[in-house]
Amino acid sequence: MSATAAITPRHDWSLAEVRALFEQPFNDLLFQAQSVHRQHFDPNRVQVSTLLSIKTGACPEDCKYCPQSGHYNTGLDKEKLMEVQKVLEAAAEAKAIGSTRFCMGAAWKHPSAKDMPYVLEMVKGVKKLGLETCMTLGRLDQEQTQALAEAGLDYYNHNLDTSPEFYGNIITTRTYGERLQTLAYVREAGMKICSGGILGMGESVDDRAGLLIQLANLPEHPESVPINMLVKVKGTPLAEEKDVDPFDFIRTLAVARIMMPKSHVRLSAGREQMNEQMQALAFMAGANSIFYGEKLLTTANPQADKDMALFKRLGIKPEEREEHADEVHQAAIEQALIEQRDSQLFYNAASA
Repeated sequence: MSATAAITPRHDWSLAEVRALFEQPFNDLLFQAQSVHRQHFDPNRVQVSTLLSIKTGACPEDCKYCPQSGHYNTGLDKEKLMEVQKVLEAAAEAKAIGSTRFCMGAAWKHPSAKDMPYVLEMVKGVKKLGLETCMTLGRLDQEQTQALAEAGLDYYNHNLDTSPEFYGNIITTRTYGERLQTLAYVREAGMKICSGGILGMGESVDDRAGLLIQLANLPEHPESVPINMLVKVKGTPLAEEKDVDPFDFIRTLAVARIMMPKSHVRLSAGREQMNEQMQALAFMAGANSIFYGEKLLTTANPQADKDMALFKRLGIKPEEREEHADEVHQAAIEQALIEQRDSQLFYNAASA
């Protein structure tokens, strides 16, 4: 396959075709991925996001990789839904260190009617700060999806995690079809999709291919595709899984870039375990988005200053968004914080 093949987005990938991509010599695959990447993106810009856990622990799902699952004893402190004001303060801090997107995650099977008003205020407040907004709240119904869209949510994250064939080995409390239905609701409501998966859970290469096929063969490709490397947490069933081979991880990033040429491919969980050389290879393979800050929900992430030092060495700059003049932007931040401080939603949402 030539280096410029598959530049036009496709939605009809077969397993045989994707296997052929994975089986290419490593250098050929990276060259093809980087060539495709340059057709659609500045190769030296990376989108930077910050992720905040707005509700931690006691999740009823049984995802075998997740320390927030109530099914496993991982020593994680359980927390109620954060106050809206504290979320906005964290968003303002993320903005100050260079993030352009603020992602909020709640350990829920699905959001309750009681919690939705506070979630919607978080979205509205973060938007006023001039940041893109993203949330992951579990399964959504059509009414909840529409409410989030009307509040101004830009992205909804709902990972498929792995292939349909391997999925039952990892999760039994939610079906693959339910995940796809939530993605369909999100798209119908006009929001952007953030959806990817996790490597290192015991899956085969065909399972990795199957995950990417599910994503690439959606009617529209997800705008953001996070590729996570399993963070093994003591107390979860996958705590003793074998490490992912670094070259296999890079191969998956490269294949994702080729199959979804216009999507941001996010180098996500597991970066704390990656050395600088592996991260540099990931950017060469077409990864052009990272989470930035000290934590990814409940697991460690390289600190912001380390990321910026690596960016400087590689000649990479954070992707920029169109913004107002500084004084206008600062005024918007101050006004949003004042409005939220004066709101009844300033108080702990969980106590309502």
